[in-house]
This record gives sequence, structure tokens and C-alpha cells, in this order.
Amino acid sequence: MSDAEKRPLTAYKVLTADQMATLERDGTFAGAPVDLEDGFVHLSTADQLAETVGKHFAGQDDLHLVAVDLAAYADALRWEPSRGGQLFPHLYAPLLLETAIAYSPLQRHDDGSIRLPVAG
Repeated sequence: MSDAEKRPLTAYKVLTADQMATLERDGTFAGAPVDLEDGFVHLSTADQLAETVGKHFAGQDDLHLVAVDLAAYADALRWEPSRGGQLFPHLYAPLLLETAIAYSPLQRHDDGSIRLPVAG
């Protein structure tokens, strides 16, 4: 199995409450300030998510987590090296609400791990 075949089909975007409201209201989200500055929407795999939240969202409340269907983006998605050389999914297009598999406020399990949103 190739590396590309091992990549997950779902990635996650952490949004503030205001950013989540924009996505729900407009059906699209161009990106957070860092996304706009870098030219792509930063996403994380489930395995990368805890580190992303700890590094970039520490101390912030009222965060939301969006599960994104990566197959919906085809050519607009690139896996590129970032922290420690890990490949991260970068979306070179706006995030569309219609590609959200599930979303919810960011919650944690009793052990502190992040609870992934579940489609209802």
C-alpha cells in the first residue's frame, strides 16, 4: 500500500465560535488569519489534532471542530511537511460546509483526549 493510500480520508479544522458561525451562515469559510496569510486552510489528521490544539489554541474556550471529507477536494488538497516533518493536509480552497462530515464544539474525554465530532 502506498503512502497516499494510507492517508486518512477525514481531516479536522479547529474554528473559533465566530469562525464556525461564518461557516454555518455562509456555507463557506475562507480561513483564519493564519490561513489567509499562508495561502491555504490548515487542517490536521486525528493523530495530529491534540498537538495542533495545544500549540495553536492553548487557553482558548468556545472552540469548534469540523470533520472534513478530504475526497471532496481532490486537486485542492496537498499533503505538505510541517511540524517535525509530518505531512499535514493543506486545503488550497475555501472550506465548504457541504464537505463537513460532522462538527461540534470541541470537547474532551475524561482522560483529556479530544472527542471527535460524530455525524448524527
